[in-house]
Amino acid sequence: MADDPHPLSALHVPGGFAGLPSGGLVTRAVRRGRLRRGRDEPLLWLSDGPVDAPAAAYPAPAGLLPVLLHDQYGPREWWRDGDHAEPDRCSEPDDHDAETVLREWWDAVVPDPEEGEEGAELIAPFGRAWPGTARPGTPVEEPAAAVGAVARELLAQGWLGDGPRLALAPARRGADVPAAIGWRGPVNHDNDTARVCAVLRSWEDRFGARVLAIGFDRLDLSVAAPPRTLAEALPVAAEHFAFCPDNVWQGSGTVRDYAAEALVGAAHWSFWWD
Repeated sequence: MADDPHPLSALHVPGGFAGLPSGGLVTRAVRRGRLRRGRDEPLLWLSDGPVDAPAAAYPAPAGLLPVLLHDQYGPREWWRDGDHAEPDRCSEPDDHDAETVLREWWDAVVPDPEEGEEGAELIAPFGRAWPGTARPGTPVEEPAAAVGAVARELLAQGWLGDGPRLALAPARRGADVPAAIGWRGPVNHDNDTARVCAVLRSWEDRFGARVLAIGFDRLDLSVAAPPRTLAEALPVAAEHFAFCPDNVWQGSGTVRDYAAEALVGAAHWSFWWD
């Protein structure tokens, strides 16, 4: 309802919320029309300093979901910059169908026929036609356990830099958090983060994937039901190539190698957009 309090209002009180580290609200001037800016509105709650535990280890008020934010390989505190965190530029994840989005991305990144054998090898064993979405995986563990285990490993390895912060974002489900905070990491691939979230929702449902960390142009997920064989991994690799072609173009080199090296049995999916 229109007079319902904003989910972040529970944290805009002295003393904050029991069980959270010290922190405060990050606000953003929300766009009202093309040129005029409206009043500042809360974007997210952010811890004052680094945390050394998975985001899910902390309590959150109703309507807020935890995630780790980091600025490794990106501008310092990018989430405070209106050019990098603009929720008013996003549509709604509900507006998009995941398979349609993936098909459109696939069509945009597959090699042209003129690229010959090299282009064909890049996407083998698939051709230029969209191969369709992968079948759901078989759970290895519960998603909550997977996100905790993967986050602890990434923190221990320094994968999230020296100072990941705990953030609480207003979202109904974890897949929607990037759009809720207006993250623009994949802007060179797609400038509407809600389309990214539609795919993340599908991965939540099919693979028990959970968003655990967000960087300037990087996204890290835990996966509770990863593909177990190369045959299962190949169609997932096709989805990843459509979702984030840099993982293949600047990584493994081919969809087949990416499936074998990065997906079989992998509880951690990481994406980076150049």
